Amino acid sequence: THKNTAAQTQSTKAAYSTIRDSSVKPSTASDTGGILFSKNGYGKTIDDVPTIAIYMDPLCPGCGNFNRETDPTLISMFNAGQINLDIHPMSFLDSSSSDDYSSRASSSIAYIADHDSDPSHLLSYISNIYAEGFQPDEGSSYQSVGDAKLKQQAIKAGVPKSVADKAFERTYQKWLTAINTYTPTRKELWGSSGSMSTPTVTVNGTMIDLSAISTAGLDLKQGILKAIGLKESQIGDSSALPSIGGTGAPADFTSTESTE
Repeated sequence: THKNTAAQTQSTKAAYSTIRDSSVKPSTASDTGGILFSKNGYGKTIDDVPTIAIYMDPLCPGCGNFNRETDPTLISMFNAGQINLDIHPMSFLDSSSSDDYSSRASSSIAYIADHDSDPSHLLSYISNIYAEGFQPDEGSSYQSVGDAKLKQQAIKAGVPKSVADKAFERTYQKWLTAINTYTPTRKELWGSSGSMSTPTVTVNGTMIDLSAISTAGLDLKQGILKAIGLKESQIGDSSALPSIGGTGAPADFTSTESTE
């Protein structure tokens, strides 16, 4: 996980106003910086199913690991209308690359969400940039990944070329900067260390303790399923809805109920 402590001292209210007042921001994004969607489209949620929010930086190794372990499951549930998704792209790891990789990738996520109406393309794009062998290392091990390579991953995900051609102009840079300032001030996203880190995952607004998943002897996929109350055999079955519904708190990982 990656701590983001840059804005802990700024008041949440002041930081929030920087997002609300941002002159250029994605129309698909909420006032808190999330891109909310279901299989029915951007800004459309399905009643009575849980909303899974994911706070991530494209360069963050833990985010890549979370994505690779859970994305096939999340996408199957998304396609079946079993969940809503709320994606929060962040870019505070720019200093861990030589060419602002996080901002370039996260701004493209926001641009694609704003200009391609099919959210399944966005999910595929995010999977592509987190893929083993594509996601770059951070820090001194970082090797430049240019916009052309990111654009290839977008087109491969089904994003129209006309959108991909303009997705890397960093249209939403000021908005991303505001997100990086605001999100870490939200105490409901702070872990035991007293700060926010990535990846952070919430279910129906309640933060999931990802370390508690492994402590319970589960992998991340099993943990997410247990949190929402869905068995592995029910993944992708549109007639089987997660037991916590659209407002329930995530289930306890230490319970003995099977996820099989």
